[in-house]
Amino acid sequence: MNAPDSLEVLSKIPGGKQPVHETPLLFIHGAYTAAWCWEEHFLPWFASKGYVSHAVSLSGHGASRGRKQIDSFSINNYVDDVATVVDALPVPPVLIGHSMGGFVVQKYLERSIQESSRGAAGSRPNIPAAVLMCAVPPQGLMSSAFGLMFQKPGLMSELNNLMGGRRVSVDTLREALFAQPLSEADLQRYLRYSQRESHRAIWDMTLFNLPHPSRIKDTPLLVLGADLDHLIPAALVSMTASTYGVQAQIFPGMGHGLMLERDWQTVAEHIRAWLDQREI
Repeated sequence: MNAPDSLEVLSKIPGGKQPVHETPLLFIHGAYTAAWCWEEHFLPWFASKGYVSHAVSLSGHGASRGRKQIDSFSINNYVDDVATVVDALPVPPVLIGHSMGGFVVQKYLERSIQESSRGAAGSRPNIPAAVLMCAVPPQGLMSSAFGLMFQKPGLMSELNNLMGGRRVSVDTLREALFAQPLSEADLQRYLRYSQRESHRAIWDMTLFNLPHPSRIKDTPLLVLGADLDHLIPAALVSMTASTYGVQAQIFPGMGHGLMLERDWQTVAEHIRAWLDQREI
């Protein structure tokens, strides 16, 4: 694809003589991270299965525009980023969003369906399917925040430190993202890649810009969670699935960072099987 100059887009293209799926995949990362989290495993794995795979770093993240002005970006700005990349692709992709990225996917679907229903000029073609991984629920972050405050106050404090650009420990990263063993070298590397998050975007997800589930219809949704997730607990993932009238898939023995956990391939295989069932 011809990536926008202002946005970092990492891409993996299927090689060899294997059949290539017509529909590409677009991965959207969560808070405090960037497109690199998909490049570790998911991008090359899905490319090896015949999917043209892209991951965008939202504004203020990774090598995208506005790193120093990250607090100026709202969820709507992140939705604009997704729209920019979708519009640059030859056909509409499957959207796969993790955590905050899953919330952005919901808001993108809401916007695109609204535009389509109004017959707005330049309205976007329908997204064929979307995957929400440990996504911030449409009801927002309030329940998650209260849960952390009472059950994991130290982790809550450390995440606030990270949001403000202050240093956090490897133990914080491990507790926030992982339930399975991970090498110290990988943990240190992921910690170096971690970054600030927009206070404005966090408030949008907490209170000020929540999705309207009734406006998100007809797009097939796969809702995934982890039973040892401290940030978006399995109960909230199930609530998201129920809101959209689907069944959640909760992976046992895994934490919030599904795409980086030791058993990440179990998650990837589940997504691939779901896409195959839908002939995508």
